[in-house]
This record gives sequence, C-alpha cells and structure tokens, in this order.
Amino acid sequence: MFHKEGYKIMGTAMILLIIVNLLAQTFIFTYWIRVVILIGSIVLFFLVLQFFRNPKRNTVVNTKHVIAPVDGKVVVIEEVYEKEYFKDKRLMVSVFMSPINVHVTRHPIGGIVKYSKYHPGKYLVAWHPKASEENERTTVVVENDSTGEILYRQIAGALAKRIVNYAKEGEEVVQGSDSGFIKFGSRVDVFLPLGTELEVKLNQKVKGGISLIAKVS
Repeated sequence: MFHKEGYKIMGTAMILLIIVNLLAQTFIFTYWIRVVILIGSIVLFFLVLQFFRNPKRNTVVNTKHVIAPVDGKVVVIEEVYEKEYFKDKRLMVSVFMSPINVHVTRHPIGGIVKYSKYHPGKYLVAWHPKASEENERTTVVVENDSTGEILYRQIAGALAKRIVNYAKEGEEVVQGSDSGFIKFGSRVDVFLPLGTELEVKLNQKVKGGISLIAKVS
C-alpha cells in the first residue's frame, strides 16, 4: 500500500528509468554496462517505492494516550519554551525520521484541530537545535477533553523539500489517522504539558500510530 503523495513521483521515476534503459539498449553495446544500468534502475525504483509505503496501522484509540505521530527514533526529550502557540514551557519529544522510515504523519491524539499553520523556512539538518524554529515546518494543535491541547510540529530536513499537512482548523480528527506527509529525512516534535508521564526514552525507536509516547492525566 502506497501513500497518495507518492503516485506522481513513482510514475515519473518509472517512466524515466524505462527511457534510460531503452536508450542504454540502443546506444550502449557493452553487455555488462547495460546490466549494471538495469540493476541500478531496479534498485533505485525499489527505494522510491519503499519511501512512499503507507502500511496500515491498527491504532488502539485511548483519549488519555499520546501516540507517536511518525516512525523513527526519539532524539530529544527536554523542557523548552514553546513560543508560537502556548507561549510557555512544554516537554518536547522529538522523533527523527531517516529516508528509510515510513514518512506518513499521524494524529497523536484525536479531537478538534484548534490550530494549523505552515511556515516557510530553511533546510537545516533535521536534528539541528534551531531546526524547530528556522526550518520549513507546520504546527498543529489538537484538543480533546482528556488530554487537553497537544501540539505537534512537522519539520523539514536537509533533504525534505515539501511538507504536506492535512489538518484543518475546526475539523474533528481520529487518533492515528493520516495528518500529513514529509518527503525525505525530517522530524516531528510533540509538545506536552510539564510533568507528563513519558513512555519513551532517548534513542528508542517508535512506530507512528502504534507506539505510546505519553500518558496524560
């Protein structure tokens, strides 16, 4: 199963690779070079396919749980001042996605989208300390009666050139459902109330829509 954001790119890649191999068969007379080009094309197309995969995740909905919005590794857990929306201190959990991770972003909680905003910006490496404030990014806040307001931020990395955000202010969303997509390496920050009971540790690998990030009382 593939994400809809990848159909155009996958189709374009397939056409270009077919053309390259047809040209190789026509103009390159050395057999082993044609074979190398063919194998390289197959590997490249496979990498494109795996990047846009969208595995089905059976999220166990719990209004007091905050789940991982993306696949990846927890690279930051710290108290920070969140100045865009809350304008106070929050506990930030950052999940870094490598190019081989699934890049679908999922809603960490269900509820009403209170805030959704896109910010153009730089393309610093995703783990850079200033990436959360200076890179291209989107900020989304979802609220429900049990967890209150939870903010998560999609952040583009050095390779990511486009963030897709489906969250619209005022709409009701389901925990674990698609919230967006980030093309190539990037990260997502989740901002929680201070004192929140975390269920993850630094360098832990998580799965979007499945892994428990925190329990909010």
